[in-house]
Amino acid sequence: MIKDLETAIGYRFNNITLLQNALTHSSYANERWHDSLRSNERLEFLGDSILGMVVAEHLYRNFPDRPEGELTRMRADMVCETSLANVANQLGLGTHLLLGHGEEQGGGRTRPSILADAVESVIAASFLDGGMEAAGGFIRRFILTNVPVTRLQNRDYKTALQELVQQKKNQVLSYALVGDSGPDHDKNFQVEVSLNGTVVGAGMGSSKKRAEQDAARAAMEHLFPQQK
Repeated sequence: MIKDLETAIGYRFNNITLLQNALTHSSYANERWHDSLRSNERLEFLGDSILGMVVAEHLYRNFPDRPEGELTRMRADMVCETSLANVANQLGLGTHLLLGHGEEQGGGRTRPSILADAVESVIAASFLDGGMEAAGGFIRRFILTNVPVTRLQNRDYKTALQELVQQKKNQVLSYALVGDSGPDHDKNFQVEVSLNGTVVGAGMGSSKKRAEQDAARAAMEHLFPQQK
């Protein structure tokens, strides 16, 4: 069955355990081995960085007339949860995931956050197995084929908020994690964003990064309602 996934990905792994690790959700690792380090979370961390770098280089080289802020928004759209979940669905990645019983019963195979994380994990597994040629090949085949040249689907609220705030001098934005809830395999994070020491927005998300985006969105609605 995993051979079918390799065919869909377009890459044969020398070390198939790397791909298996990329498909192992923390709920399965905790339930099976009581060890979250055997899940795909570390691969997700690495894959996120590799994906961001490859996409950034592609945009930089292919859109020399676009300013930094627009390139940032284009990259955010390409690597957002929705876009990566679409890639996972294209590959049928959800059917290959190893999930704990609770996550299985809760519809984890179709949950966008889990699917997006799995795509980043597969990118990292490809990199560890075959270097940048393998990881870059995956990104070129499934992500760089859908560059949002005109209308962006996903807004980078952190960048947009920063740009608006910087229209005045000596403005300082900061983000702080103020709490989390839920089991290890399905956490929700709470983040507050402050402007010059005053809280101006709060948000939640399945990762700190997503919670920061939600907090920035709330801050924009509060501070710059005309920019929504």
